[in-house]
Amino acid sequence: MVITEGLTKVFKAEGVETIALRGVSLKVERGDFITVMGPSGCGKTTLLNLLGLIDEPSAGKYYFFGQDVYSMNERQKTELRKRNIGFVFQNFNLIDDLTVYENIELPLVYLGWKKKERKERVEEVVGNMKLSHKKRLFPAQLSGGQQQRVAVARAIIAKPPLILADEPTGNLDSIHGEEVMNILGNLNKEGTTIIMVTHSQSDAAFSRKIVHLFDGQIINENITKV
Repeated sequence: MVITEGLTKVFKAEGVETIALRGVSLKVERGDFITVMGPSGCGKTTLLNLLGLIDEPSAGKYYFFGQDVYSMNERQKTELRKRNIGFVFQNFNLIDDLTVYENIELPLVYLGWKKKERKERVEEVVGNMKLSHKKRLFPAQLSGGQQQRVAVARAIIAKPPLILADEPTGNLDSIHGEEVMNILGNLNKEGTTIIMVTHSQSDAAFSRKIVHLFDGQIINENITKV
């Protein structure tokens, strides 16, 4: 599903070069749940941003379902991202002046779904995520755990085959964090591929493989579940 070959990212500022990734090659099969771990500054979020087409590499290849992503033009990459990739961020990234319902609905608006279809899908997801009684509230009226559930709902609303999660429980207490991880684990059991960045060993236990990064390089990969 996802293959990278020699992904390298160099940041340049005021004549100083910082190498964030050094030739990362990774293979992700459909249905995998992969955790990327490593110390702060090792390149975890940079890798996720490249996989999510939020940033461009300095060198390397990226194939998504066999397509050479970096040979695409910007419109093609935008369409690929909208239709195939959902994002879950540590800081939720909800839009403050939209309701829970509107935040979750937004990806479907961008994809051009009809109003009736959007309503049916949003109602299905808010029900599954136990958010029906919160759908008219605004993000500021929710707890951190509820906000992250909304963020997960928004990420999965269009049924993307791949979810990228960047420290999805980093701002949550243990109870709400476990709740979010159970949601991600169930999504994976249903067939969604997940690539997650975390510092948490307990969160990593939900995954099937752990990839360890150090100084921008993969130093080892451990299979945790068959």
